[in-house]
Formats: sequence, C-alpha cells, structure tokens
Amino acid sequence: MDRAQERRSKRQPDSRAGADAELELLVHGVGGTTPEKMLGDPRTVRVTGDDTAAVFRRAGDAEAGREPGDGPVREAYVWCNLTSGDSSRALWLLLLPFMVVNLAHWMRPAAAGRHRTVRLYGLLVRLAALSLTVLLVAAACEVALDLVAWQCAGVRPCVRRHSWLSFLAPGAVGAPDAWWSLPGRRLALAALVPTALTVLLWYLSRRTWSAYESHRPMSHDHEPDTDHSALTRPGFWYGRRLVARLRAAHTAAALLTVAAAVAAPAVRFDHRPGGPAALDILGRLLAAALSAWAATAVGVVCRRGRSENRLDQRLDRHLRLLPLGALGLLMLTLVYAGWARPGWRSAGRLPGDPAFGALMLAQGLLVVALAVVAGCLHRRSPDPRAGMRGLGGPAVALLACALGGVMSGGVAQRVADWLDGTHAALPGPPVLLTWQASTIPPVLAVLLLLAARLGLGTARLARAERDRIRHEHPGEPEDPGRTRDIAHVRAMATLTDRAPLVVAVLTATTLMLGAVALAGALATGKTPDGAARRTHDAVQAVAETSQALGSWLVGLGFVLFVTWGRRAYKDASARRTIGILWDVGTFWPRAAHPFAPPCYAERAVPDLTWRMATWTRRTGGRLVLSGHSQGSVLAAAAAWQLPPSVRGRIALLTYGCPLQRLYGRWFPAHFGPPALAALHRDIACWGNLYRSTDPIGGPVRLPDDATPEVDHGPLQDPLAYGRTPEHPLPAPILGHSDYQADPVFAQERARLLRRLRPQLPGPRPERRAPR
Repeated sequence: MDRAQERRSKRQPDSRAGADAELELLVHGVGGTTPEKMLGDPRTVRVTGDDTAAVFRRAGDAEAGREPGDGPVREAYVWCNLTSGDSSRALWLLLLPFMVVNLAHWMRPAAAGRHRTVRLYGLLVRLAALSLTVLLVAAACEVALDLVAWQCAGVRPCVRRHSWLSFLAPGAVGAPDAWWSLPGRRLALAALVPTALTVLLWYLSRRTWSAYESHRPMSHDHEPDTDHSALTRPGFWYGRRLVARLRAAHTAAALLTVAAAVAAPAVRFDHRPGGPAALDILGRLLAAALSAWAATAVGVVCRRGRSENRLDQRLDRHLRLLPLGALGLLMLTLVYAGWARPGWRSAGRLPGDPAFGALMLAQGLLVVALAVVAGCLHRRSPDPRAGMRGLGGPAVALLACALGGVMSGGVAQRVADWLDGTHAALPGPPVLLTWQASTIPPVLAVLLLLAARLGLGTARLARAERDRIRHEHPGEPEDPGRTRDIAHVRAMATLTDRAPLVVAVLTATTLMLGAVALAGALATGKTPDGAARRTHDAVQAVAETSQALGSWLVGLGFVLFVTWGRRAYKDASARRTIGILWDVGTFWPRAAHPFAPPCYAERAVPDLTWRMATWTRRTGGRLVLSGHSQGSVLAAAAAWQLPPSVRGRIALLTYGCPLQRLYGRWFPAHFGPPALAALHRDIACWGNLYRSTDPIGGPVRLPDDATPEVDHGPLQDPLAYGRTPEHPLPAPILGHSDYQADPVFAQERARLLRRLRPQLPGPRPERRAPR
C-alpha cells in the first residue's frame, strides 16, 4: 500500500457529499481476508484504523472526481488480525476450556422480568468458570509437585533415569541429605511451575484487557431499549470493570490452589501424633488463612456481574490486594513447607484423588443447578427456535468442564509415562484422571453411532434432492453427476440443523460416564482395570480396553495439541486456521472467565459504529452496511449500538447470515425472534440473501408480516446447471462463499439504496418466489 496515498485518503473529504453520497461498508466473515479481495482491486488505501483493524477503499475511490452514477463507494472493514495476528495467539489454545465456558454465559434462554433468575444463571456460570481455573492450576500442581517433586525425585531409580533431578534426590542410607532433598523444599521449588502458569494467565488477560476492553463504545444520550436486545445497551461492549474484577479473583484462586497443594502434605505430617506442636499450630493457622482468603475470592466472583445499562468506567482498585494477599500467603506457605522436619519422606501420591474428585463433583452439581435454572427460564418464555429447549448453556458448560478434565488428565498421564516409562516404579497420577481418560473410547463410540445415523439420513435427503433438482431445470439435458453433486451439497448443508441433537447426545453421554468415573474412582481407589480384576471376563475386557485405548487417545491428543500450537506459533496460515475458532468463540465479552481469549467485538463494534455515525453526520448520504457470515453478526451488533437517529438512516444487507440459524438458536436471549424483529423496525431497511447449499447462512424468518421484505432466497446455486452462453464452463457450487458473484446481490443493494432515498421512497416489495 502507498503510504502517501493513505495519508491523502485520510485528509480527502468524500467527493460526493450531500444526498447523492452513497457508501457500502463491507464486513467480512470468519477466516479473514484481504482488502484487495473484498474490494476486487489490487490497489487499496487505508482510510482509517491501524494494523490490527482498519477500513480500506479502492485507490480510485479515495480520490476526488468520482461521479454519482458510478454506484456506491465501497469500503472494507478488515478485522481478521484481531483473532489471528501475532504469534502470541498460539498461546490461546491453552485457554480453550475458558472460552467454551464463557459461551455458556450468553446461551441462557430469554426471560423478560426474571432478573433474579437471570442473575443466578450468571452466578452459576461464573462459579463453573472459577472451577476451571482451579482445575488447570491443580493439573499443573499434579505434574510439577506430585509426579516430579514428590514421586520421581523421591525414588532413586527415577532420579537415575532423569539426572537433572539429582540435586533433589534424598541421600543414600546413612548419608546426609542435600538441602533441596527435603520433601517440603522440593515441593516449594516445584511450586514455581504452577505459579509461573498463573502469572502467564494473568499477563495474557492483562495484556488483552488493555488492547480490547479499553476501546470505549460510542456514547449516546438515549435510554437503552428495554424491549430490545441487550446489545443495544451502552455498556454491553465495555466489560473493562468486570474483567478486571474477575481477573483479580481468578489469579488469587490460582495462587491459593498452589499454596494448598504445597501446604497439604506438610500440614498432614505435622498433625500426626507426636508431631511438632509449633509447626502444627502454624499449619492450622495457615490453612485457616488460605480458606478465608479463598472465601473472599469466591465472594468477589459472586458479586453482581456486568453493568450494561451505562458505560461503567470505574475500576475496583482495592481488589489488587486480593492477588497480592494470595501471593503473600503462598510465600508464607513455601517457607512453612520448607522448614526442616526430621523423618519426613515422600511416599505414594499427594492427596490428589480427593481434591480432583471434590472438584469434579462440584462442577457436576453446578451444571445440574444451571440446567434447572435454564429450564425455569425457558418455561417462563418458551422459544421453539431455541436449541435443546434452552439447555444449550448448561450443555456447553459441561463440555467445557469435560474438556478441561481431558486436557488436565492428558498432560498428567503423558508426564507420568515420560518419567516412569514401563518400569512401574511410580504410583502415577490420581486414579480419577485415569478413569476420565477411560471414558473417551465409549464417548467416541456413541458419536460414531450417531454419525452413522446422520449419514444415513443425509443420504436419504440427497436422493430426495435429486428429484427436486430435476424439476428445477426442466428442458435442460440431465447430467447425473452434476445432479448428484448439487444434491449432496444441499443435504450436507442441513447437518448444521442437527447440531442440537449432536450436542444433546454428547452432553448426556459425558454426564453419565463422568458420574461413573467419579463413583468408580472414589469407591475403589483403583484404576478401571484394577477395579474390574475380579469381575466377569467381559467387564474386565471392556475395562482394560477402555483404559488402554483412552490412554493412547489422550497421548495422541496431547501430541496433536502441542504440534498444533507449535505450528500456530511459527506459521501465519496456521494461525489464520485456528483464528476461525476464535472468530466464532470470542465474539462475546468475557463475562464469566477473565482468562478466556479476548472479545474482538469490543474493538470491532465501536469501530463500525464510529465509522457509520461520523460518515452519515458529515455527508448526510445513504449507507448500506453489508455483512457476510460472521460479519453479518458484527453488522447487526453495530447497528444496535447506533443512536436511533442514525440507526433509522442505514440499510442492512446480510448474506450467508447465521443470525437466526445459529445465533438465534444458541443465544436466544440476545438474537431471538423479538430482538431481530426490533432491529428490523429500527433500521431503515434490511435485505438477507441465502442459499440452500449454505451450511451456515439461512433465512432470518422474522415473526411479522415484513418477512418477505427481508429474506430473498434461496438463491440459485450453482448459477447455471449446465453450460450456457453466460457460463460456457461449469459454474461452481458456491455454498457459503462468493455471494457477490450472484447478480441478485447488486439488485438487492440497489433496492436498499432506493429505499434510503428521502425524496423517492422505494415501494415495499411483494413476496418473492424462491429462485
């Protein structure tokens, strides 16, 4: 890009000011793109913005002298670097369970007037999110403190295989022990690993908080619309205060988890009969202080959540004392554990099974309570479009907990295998983690059966689509291969609508097997194959196979996870691929977990609202906000944030739009039928294009008589069945891409611009027949 041109474009006023000024503001979807591709021109200039997100124009449109008859000036808002920019995005893979549980907060059913129940729903999600932070740090403690410092460093055969641990090994019989060889000091030194992980999480959250949550939305004087979506509220995209408060609480909880893991074995040793009285008293006082500070952290999480009705610019600076106090308690714990205790030797495991068991039980109870609350909300205001009858949020929260458990168990199992190999000299990780890994093969077996059922249904639907395609092209020579390809794409596109069934089956299977794993681990204290040793041969075979296969799958997943993260760190194209996951999962603000990847919409929505409001104020012209795929969701969110006077002067053009098909189904409180109908009433006009071959986009289906004015489709795809003078070569099946290649796109944009003309209002069109 020519920097001189860029500077000129920023100084150059719109050459077509006044009523004749027309602008189309394009917003791309997931996966990212370039301004050159969006605008169809290799020469583009940046109008406003920075290297992270910016608005671009064609170089010719940025110059004066453009005539009104040339059509609207086209601008492209490019936001893909918000989710797939520098190499630090690779670290976000570590935050995947946090992102998933954060989604559960926004998936609650719509329920007008049930403010206390809604607050209870948010509280339960925040507590589940806090448990995931504790789980991740506890897994790091299991690896560093239990497997390495307690088990391996305390066994000489393991130390001989890993000479870098030799300075931690106890001395031979009759020989003096090295200074670091005492169990408490080994634990204190190993605590640096989970502490460093906590600091890393805090740093990532603090850094992204400054980069994303620091962008203030456009302030306006109107009161929030109580009967509209919450996305109209001034403070919806400004969660700076809540993220800072939750970050303090989660950081404190993580540090206290490390302190508890270090203190527990020392307190247990000092509390034995005949133990040192002074250390026993000190351990009791320290345990009480840790419990009190943990209760304080939980209390901060339980406080009221987001302030959306206004821009809350305050910060609870006194909460800085919470992580600092936890850090101070951790330092005291390290000193306490490192005190010399004659006769103290490390043997067996640290008390990990009760800790992980209690954590898993708490998560299960939270998910069940969340399901009860969500069910009550859904029964209050039933929405037939809501996925899983309003239980999508609890299902996603359960899957986030399961994902965190699998990741924790996978890391612990791989490290244990690496330390011990096949020598069986170490007790290994807690048996609960082995039980959890053993549930993976049954879950995959259920999913394979479900996939087979969906595959058969899709094949039947594809056969039915072939007859429909033949009737859509009468008089044209039939091409069986072409017909089969189109029918297959259409049938595969419908699988998106079966997602609630898949999530429901996966959730029910995970909940049932998780309960079995927890009960089996706590009741027997043995691994699955050990617990089934004296049972029927079939039961024993299933237990042994599940345990072996689960361990292998966990290892494979761990290797793939590390490989994927390494590629993402080094390769920009791999980061863009992973960025698709963040494009979908990080649209929503961090309302439940402060360590989740940041919300890019807290930067993108203010960018779009500022651009639209300033352009319309300066020129008084007509503006079409044009969004594709996820860009249509950003466009709707930006339109909601505009002042009513500006909102009523723009047109919205969406294509490949998931507003109803995905967001209305999974986020009914914010994108349900009433919210979309209110958006349609507030803006000047709205057109939506979709195809039956599109697996993501679909009709909006507003619940009023204006629906034909919004939905126009399904568009013909491919544009030509066979070879024609306009398409001498076979036309591609476009599916979710290249909507602008269809002539209907330009026609719909022109229709919206005509509707925006104040002197020549366009007629409200009749219902269109599908193409």
